[in-house]
Amino acid sequence: MTTSVRRAPERNENAAGRDGDPANSRPAVLGEVRMHIAVELGYPSDIGAQCAAVRREVIERLRTWAGMDVSELAVSVERLHSVHSRHTDRERVR
Repeated sequence: MTTSVRRAPERNENAAGRDGDPANSRPAVLGEVRMHIAVELGYPSDIGAQCAAVRREVIERLRTWAGMDVSELAVSVERLHSVHSRHTDRERVR
């Protein structure tokens, strides 16, 4: 996993948001994160859906726990594990 973090820019508390609400009515953002995560997945499976689920979970946790926005999150598959090979040590899967 690689990560880069930058502090959020100072906000003018008197500035208005796009919809006319005061900018300070939004939750405070402490910083911004760019992240790359490598995962190992079972195969066969819906790899795209699993990567999307990882992306959603990481983004939500960073917002909730750290008060950070995620500007970029790349999820790559480092290794696939055959669900068939988990049951035998020597049998070859064709």
